[in-house]
Order: sequence, then structure tokens, then C-alpha cells
Amino acid sequence: MNAGKYVFAQVLSLVNRYEFQKCVKRYNGDYRTKGLNCWNQFVQLFFGQLTARKGLRDICLCLNAHKNNLYHLGIKQSVNQSTLSRANDNRDWRIFADFGTYLISLVQLLYADCSIPDVEIDKDVFALDSTTISVSIILMNWAKGKYSRGAVKMHTLLDMRGSIPIFIHITDGKYHDVNSLDEIEVIRDAIYVMDKAYIDFKRLYVLNESEAFFVIRAKSNLKFKAVTSTKVDKATGLRCDQSIKLLVTKSNKQYPKKLRRIKYYDKEKNLMFVFLTNNFDIEALVITSIYKNRWQIEVFFRWIKQNLQIKALWGHSENAVKTHLWIAICTYLIVAYLKHQIRSPYSVYEMMQILGISTFAKMPINELFTDQQINQNVKEQLNLFSDNELLTHQ
Repeated sequence: MNAGKYVFAQVLSLVNRYEFQKCVKRYNGDYRTKGLNCWNQFVQLFFGQLTARKGLRDICLCLNAHKNNLYHLGIKQSVNQSTLSRANDNRDWRIFADFGTYLISLVQLLYADCSIPDVEIDKDVFALDSTTISVSIILMNWAKGKYSRGAVKMHTLLDMRGSIPIFIHITDGKYHDVNSLDEIEVIRDAIYVMDKAYIDFKRLYVLNESEAFFVIRAKSNLKFKAVTSTKVDKATGLRCDQSIKLLVTKSNKQYPKKLRRIKYYDKEKNLMFVFLTNNFDIEALVITSIYKNRWQIEVFFRWIKQNLQIKALWGHSENAVKTHLWIAICTYLIVAYLKHQIRSPYSVYEMMQILGISTFAKMPINELFTDQQINQNVKEQLNLFSDNELLTHQ
């Protein structure tokens, strides 16, 4: 890459403008646009995410302060806060969702060969969960949560090979987690890992009939009858490995086939876990390891809340919120793509930190991520968060 180009412009050059314009055309996003088009809107919000701006006013203030450099950054024009806010309210959020979906298809393949800790299987493994963003119910009366509070939920299906989100569904806070099982596209022979909030035997049976597998924590009040039992080595933490039938009439009607029940004692945490799965072939200890890796999605949610600007939303309408969150996900995917392209030894989190303070630097971007170019102060700043960074794609 050209040493004379700003770092931000070099990152932006990775974005496939042709694919983006296909998304814009699909929803007629630039119809009757006089000034701020969809691309410029995306670039300015992407700049805000990459440089950790706190809001639209902050983005506009920074860009106006560098008017003479905007063209070289890849930004057509600076606008005021109200113009950017109207664009977020009125431009169809599906433009950015579709582009995010394109980026997912691109990035997921790049990390398909990543390993899953302590798990050696050749199947796709996905973790399904949601994170909640608290909002003001007065400002966002469409985002109803529990107990008369405002909330936005982001339901995510995470590919455990590389921690890449492959499905995002944004709803209000009252939308029950288990309903997101109706929205995902089930992949044959894949394993879906979920917490007990997703216990719904009718939906789990749909997964089974789709020739997919699930690993899920059982609720403590599960009524069942053991059909067969396999001997286990209790020194490994396993307590039982059974084939069971559900006893409650409604549950048995919804899931008429046998389930596998595995009980495992975690000595480190002094906790007992009970798992249900429809896979009878994988070893019991591997099943427990697969569920243990579900923690990756919790780390992912914590990571994006700490490093992307999603806790304080840049708009109040449903359209603006979905636009904001999808561009945040696009930012994560673009940096993950950059990491793979330049074979960076740094994690996505570390790269975000470095890019955030190097936006206006003029140097080849691959040189930016060498040990010689990162000064001691930045290293110390990164080390403060080393315990939290578990998303390294190496």
C-alpha cells in the first residue's frame, strides 16, 4: 500500500465498493440524494467506530476539524450532526445489514481453518446467545424491555472457529431469546451450542429433523426416564452419560425421540453441569469441552461493548439503532479481514486500538503492525487489557 496514503484511507480501500453499491441499489438508498449519499454515510459512521467517537456530534466535529484532509481520507464531504442523524433515521438499515452479511460470508471463510480449544472435530460449531443494551424508554418507546425499562437485544450466532458472528438479529428487549431459533438458517451436520434459556423441545426437534446437532444445558426441573447408561470415568469429572426419554406429556410430544444426558462436575468452579444433546457419537468429554467454548460468545459481547461504540447509541429511532449496530459489526469484520490479509500477529482488539490512534498517520499499514512501529506507551496500554482479550485469531 502507498506510504503516502493515510492509514484510514488504506483500511477503507479494503471495502468492496461494488458490493456496497449493490446493497444500496437493492433498496434504492440514494434516491433523490443531493448531498450525503449512503457510501459517505457509511464511511463517516465507520470512522466514528474506528476512532471511538462518542456520538454524531463528536464525529462531525472531528471531520470538520480536518476539512483539508477529508478527500485524502476517502471522505467526500463533512456534514453537520442533523444531516447525519436524518440519514440514519431515513436510510433503510437493510442496506448496511446486507453489506454486513456480505462481509460475514467473506470473513468466515478466511477463519474456517481456526481450531477450537480442546475440541478436535471436523464439524461447524456455533454458539447462540444475545446481549442487551439498556436504553431510555422515553426516547425509544419502540424498544420495550422488562419492568417498564427500555432495552435493545442483539441476538448473535457466533462461529467458534475464529469468533466470527455469522447471524445478527436486532430486536426490542421483550423478544424472547428462544424465538431467534426460528430466524437462523440451520446448517446440516453443524453443532449449535446454547444456554438453558433456549430450552424449547419443539424447536430443538426442528434442529434434530434438519440433521443438525445441539448441545444445551438442562434445566434443574427436567423430568426424564433413563433408557440406557454408559460407564464413565469419574476422575475426568464425568458423572453420567445416559440416553433418556422425556416424561412430561407435552415435552415428549414435542420431542418424541431419545436425548443424551451428560452430567459433569467442574472441579475448578465447584459446579455441576447437566447437558442435553442429540449427538450420540461424540465422546462425552468432547461434548463438555464444546459447551465450555460457548464462553467465546460472552467474550465477544464484552469485547464489542468495550471496543465498539454500541453502549451509547447514535440515534433513537429503530432504523437508526439498527444502522448503528450493523455498521459496528461491519467495523469488526473489516478489521478481522485486515488482520488476515496482512497476517498480523496482533489480535483484532489490539489492531482496533492501534488503528484508532493512527488514523491520520501516513505509512504502509502492514508496517504499522510490526513491533518496531509500536511505541512502549501503546504496548503498555494494550497490556492493561491483555486479560480481557480472548479473541486472538492465530
